[in-house]
Amino acid sequence: MFTGIVEELGTVAAFERRPAGARLCVKCRTVVEDLREGASIAVNGVCLTAVNVSRDSFDADLAPETLARSNLGALQAGSMVNLERPVTLAARLSGHLVQGHVDATGEVAALDPLGDGNWRLKVRVPEEIGRYLVYKGSIALDGISLTIAALEPGPVVAVAIIPHTFANTTIGSVKPGARVNIEVDMLAKYIEKLLIADS
Repeated sequence: MFTGIVEELGTVAAFERRPAGARLCVKCRTVVEDLREGASIAVNGVCLTAVNVSRDSFDADLAPETLARSNLGALQAGSMVNLERPVTLAARLSGHLVQGHVDATGEVAALDPLGDGNWRLKVRVPEEIGRYLVYKGSIALDGISLTIAALEPGPVVAVAIIPHTFANTTIGSVKPGARVNIEVDMLAKYIEKLLIADS
């Protein structure tokens, strides 16, 4: 379980395609301080299992499902990635509950400056997840916990990006057409299931 508060920007050191899946190596410093072999780590919002952990890197294996469902298959050496360690029960929940189970990818439609270092990010989302998105609700984009500022036809979701988020996550470098990982609020999915079961 994660919170969508990015701890560190890592750099992809290597991305090796395999017959079934891939192996990813990420260079970083902060998240490996207490990372152990077999522990979970969120990479662009995708929950992965860390292996070959060293003082400045870790590896992770990507299953075919991960490559099909997320934007991790587009990574290459030099790509920047958002990193977050799992939340502990004693930690403050600064974002929202994020599982690291990506629902789909969306396409960046625009990243427009609002002034004073603030930005407005618009992402086209697949029709099938639009029903889980609500105004002022939570959404995770590339593992970043964000608040939905607007919902537009398309469907398109808009979120506000504050200066800290712009400077300390991959959002600062996205361009229109880029794919971002989307995880909707899991509470919405549970509520939907309960309502369907009762009808």
